[in-house]
Amino acid sequence: MIEMSNVTKKYVNGVQALTNVNLKIEKGEFAFLVGPSGAGKSTFFKLLLKEEEPTSGKIYLDNQDITKVSRRKVPYLRRNLGVIFQDFRLLPNKTVFENVAFAMEIVEASSKEIRRQVPMMLGMVGLSERANQYPHQLSGGEKQRVSIARAIVNNPSILIADEPTGNLDPETAWEIMKVLRQINRRGTTILMVTHAKDIVDVMQQRVIALEKGRIIRDEAKGAYGYED
Repeated sequence: MIEMSNVTKKYVNGVQALTNVNLKIEKGEFAFLVGPSGAGKSTFFKLLLKEEEPTSGKIYLDNQDITKVSRRKVPYLRRNLGVIFQDFRLLPNKTVFENVAFAMEIVEASSKEIRRQVPMMLGMVGLSERANQYPHQLSGGEKQRVSIARAIVNNPSILIADEPTGNLDPETAWEIMKVLRQINRRGTTILMVTHAKDIVDVMQQRVIALEKGRIIRDEAKGAYGYED
């Protein structure tokens, strides 16, 4: 579950990125966050990751008020939060297996757990045969699959994806969306920030539209609604 209650974010330079945002995404939902450039989507994303703090308001992940979580405890918070980035953010000197395992090492999982869990996740995203390869040996779609495996390897209840198809060709983008739908069907809550009009329009999931830091549209089976 993701909830924002009266969240406002104003930066020190005077820019107000979000204004009185109220939102609740229930467990198991798949929601798209859309809006033009400068709407506040990046700030929204950073607040959920605790890369930024709200000026006012409360943010809840799985009923935990993360505005009260100290920086020291953020790694523990991330155990229930998977993150996928547009630019993959893989470690170039680690293999596919090691990149995924690294997410488990951060939360101090045992070697036995890592040996069991990582192959399962690589199998799920169709990369079992790439386990010993390095990022530079992979296509863009394969890199994103690694980042998805890394994001879900700790069985998070919430998955946040920031433009996960932004650097991919249309065919590969749809393959990634199939993987995300599969993850969602297993019960994981997914919030995806995107500019991919075709994907949003075809999938007909919940669509939350931000403009000038405010939610101006929230539809159960929505469309993208922009021409950018």
